[in-house]
Amino acid sequence: MTITPASIDNPADVTPRWLSDVLQHAGHDATVSDIRSEPVGTGQMAHNERFHLRYSTDTGAGPATLVVKFPSPSEESRAAGAQGGYRNEVRFYTDLRDGLSISTPRCLHGAVAEDSTTFTLVLEDLAPARQGDQLGGASDHQIVLAAANLAGLHAPRWGDPTLAEIDWLEASGATAIGFIELVTPMFIERYQHRLSKDARMVFEEFGRHVTEWVEAESVIHTLVHGDYRLDNLMFATPEGGSPVTAVDWQTLGLGAGGRDLAYLLGNSSEPEIRRRHESEAIDAWLTAMSRHGIDLELGEAMAQYRHGMFQGPLITILGSIAVVQTERGDDMFMAMAERSAAQILDHDALDIISG
Repeated sequence: MTITPASIDNPADVTPRWLSDVLQHAGHDATVSDIRSEPVGTGQMAHNERFHLRYSTDTGAGPATLVVKFPSPSEESRAAGAQGGYRNEVRFYTDLRDGLSISTPRCLHGAVAEDSTTFTLVLEDLAPARQGDQLGGASDHQIVLAAANLAGLHAPRWGDPTLAEIDWLEASGATAIGFIELVTPMFIERYQHRLSKDARMVFEEFGRHVTEWVEAESVIHTLVHGDYRLDNLMFATPEGGSPVTAVDWQTLGLGAGGRDLAYLLGNSSEPEIRRRHESEAIDAWLTAMSRHGIDLELGEAMAQYRHGMFQGPLITILGSIAVVQTERGDDMFMAMAERSAAQILDHDALDIISG
């Protein structure tokens, strides 16, 4: 009989015995004898550690490394994660992942406290795949791969009425309306010396009309990642790895699939680069959706895409205000703000929220 692993919220508390319990509960006949670890990634809502495992010689062997995800050591970021993000990520892996086709890490163990304040996730280590670079951007090929990968999330539950019966799964952005209205002036004031005139105008309009944006969304809902951008994607390297894999599921919710697509394209590249691969990436998503049995007209897809562009301002404002402020974080949020504003203006999407 295997032992259900206890939940751990501090990397210092991870022991060989605990990792042995995790592996054995997940089906590995292995006993860990020694471990070492180092931090990995740049997450702001949580903390990741890569554990290197050695095994007893008289037992079978398991994976050489695992990534274990914990709550952020920052009280500010941990409080933000406790608003539902930690619960969403764990429940995605434990309750929803098996019914989807999107590429994600394998989860060996997931647990979250009843009050959602702490959690533990033990995940497959995706190395030698490498995290995307939100600031540096990605190649056209990587963006197209990432767009096609989204269909494996959107198509399997497209328009599924039973999603509304999942009591912990919320409409993406619906509960943030009041917060966005309240903190948008704070966002503008904090970054007023870094925002261009166009970006400031777009974000001010969004703050005034966020209710209209939520109410104008397509009635066809599915699962949406909510923060599907380069920092949350792992790409293959010459040494190996899956072509693209999605991580960080704390912003999981219900919404129109065009949100994830627009957010990916609008935030991952400088405007001139996004314009170059935009049509190809949208076509890749549509083709992959069709392979999964969901055939969409281009007009319907573009309507969702234009509406979904405001996921950029939504997450930029929420993220910048809710988590601890860092230099890299500020650089990232400013890149996201300028890129998403340019996308919105390119497609005259302000008409959706302000007429």
